[in-house]
Amino acid sequence: MQREEHDLIGGREVGSEVYWGIHTLRALENFPLTGIPLSSHPELVVALAAVKEAAALAHLELGTLPEEEVRAITSACREIRGGRLHDQFVVDVFQGGAGTSANMNANEVIANRALELLGHERGSYAHLHPNDDVNRSQSTNDVYPTAAKLAMYAASGRLLDAMSVLRNAFSERGGAFAKTVKLGRTQLQDAVPMTLGQEFDAFALTVRDDAELVRLASEALLEVNLGGTAIGTGLNADAGFAALAVTHLAAVSSAPVRPARDRVESTQGVGGFIRLSGALRQFALRLSKICNDLRLLASGPRAGLGEIRLPELQAGSSIMPGKVNPVIPEAVNQVCFDVVGADAAVCAAAQAGQLQLNAFEPLIVHHLLNSANRLKAACVLLAERCVGGIEANEEHLLVLVESSSGLATALNPVIGYQRATALARQCQATGVPVRELAAREGLIPEEELASLLDPWRLARPS
Repeated sequence: MQREEHDLIGGREVGSEVYWGIHTLRALENFPLTGIPLSSHPELVVALAAVKEAAALAHLELGTLPEEEVRAITSACREIRGGRLHDQFVVDVFQGGAGTSANMNANEVIANRALELLGHERGSYAHLHPNDDVNRSQSTNDVYPTAAKLAMYAASGRLLDAMSVLRNAFSERGGAFAKTVKLGRTQLQDAVPMTLGQEFDAFALTVRDDAELVRLASEALLEVNLGGTAIGTGLNADAGFAALAVTHLAAVSSAPVRPARDRVESTQGVGGFIRLSGALRQFALRLSKICNDLRLLASGPRAGLGEIRLPELQAGSSIMPGKVNPVIPEAVNQVCFDVVGADAAVCAAAQAGQLQLNAFEPLIVHHLLNSANRLKAACVLLAERCVGGIEANEEHLLVLVESSSGLATALNPVIGYQRATALARQCQATGVPVRELAAREGLIPEEELASLLDPWRLARPS
């Protein structure tokens, strides 16, 4: 069965079984771009419902909407926030109109569910209208960015939890390897001794520092332009609506949102989005470097470094028997590459805004939510399927330390750089350890030499 709805272009028939209406239908026809519906971002759907609920509650307090309508609208919004009707949010994540289709999709679904709750048929907008009632005192240009910021704040919170899991996994391995001495490397060449624990503790600190950047960026998103309507001036908003709507939104969403200092700037500016994208990009780049290190340290088992063993999870080749690949770091690397690419798209969209609005926020929102959620999954995956099961090849590590020409560095203060260099070059040419060469030449008393070249002391000279 069909119902007929009308807009400024004309009339269309809409399936009576759906909650969306003619504006959503137009968007489905106009934007068959990615095949990814708005419902693929549940945080955004929930946030849109939270904004609409907060707006309705503000109108209840102002007396600008009938209580019966407000109760129906808020009930519909709470159902959506609880997970119902998400399949009705069908417009493509990429859309023209700066998110207008997403806002209209939300207005129509909420209005039609509210009509049902009031005992009316879907589409009987004379009783409760998507624009006049659900969207009262609002515009896409304050609703969509406000909902986007709420969604990103929620996604960032989950990412921060996952980053904490990964940081703790690195810290735990750092403690387990605290007394495992190994050889450090610079430019992939032998350097001086360190502990494997120090290496993993450094990974943990990297994650912790980047988590702080993500936290600060997510908190900057809490400044919202709700109540600014079309361009931030608040045209058509009922007196007192803006302040009340933001207050109710903080209660409904449990996020400490606050009014924008300047709603005109907040409507056209996407600084908070750029800041979050930059924080995610930095973490992706540094997490990718960590994964590169894990793959390099585990390379082998004979022709590589072979310093650590990653958990064996699956066969690594369809032709080479016994081969096992570092599949988890490789998968995480790919997530990181995707996030870096997304940041480039976000930056392009951010600078493309014109005058009082950025028409490309749908792309920004889609990429940032994807990036945060994929990094969250990557952190948990890396922690649970890789880092927690890493083992050290301790005997091999000790052999590498003892045989390295890099030990000559510790003799600089005693015999000078030139003599130490000669020892290092002789070690490289003959394979005879620096300790043995120095003892042969009688450059340093054996007791002092043993102390100077003690791997544990060299790894922790302070």
